[in-house]
Amino acid sequence: MSKNMVRCPQCGVRHEYRTDNPARPFCSARCKLIDLGAWAEGKYTIPGPPADPMAASDLQNDDDQSGHIPTRLKN
Repeated sequence: MSKNMVRCPQCGVRHEYRTDNPARPFCSARCKLIDLGAWAEGKYTIPGPPADPMAASDLQNDDDQSGHIPTRLKN
């Protein structure tokens, strides 16, 4: 049986893909954190027009002034 080898999306090292690896699909927790940091710094973007900051206010429930997004929509 051949091992399922994959490349780490962060460093490119080939490693065995295992479901018991908590950092998967990354090779290590370090690569996972580096990738998370890149997302947090805004290094990964999706091309397109800038998002409308007021659109987020449309997600709030009119009865809820706390700023939390409701977990269930009212009928």
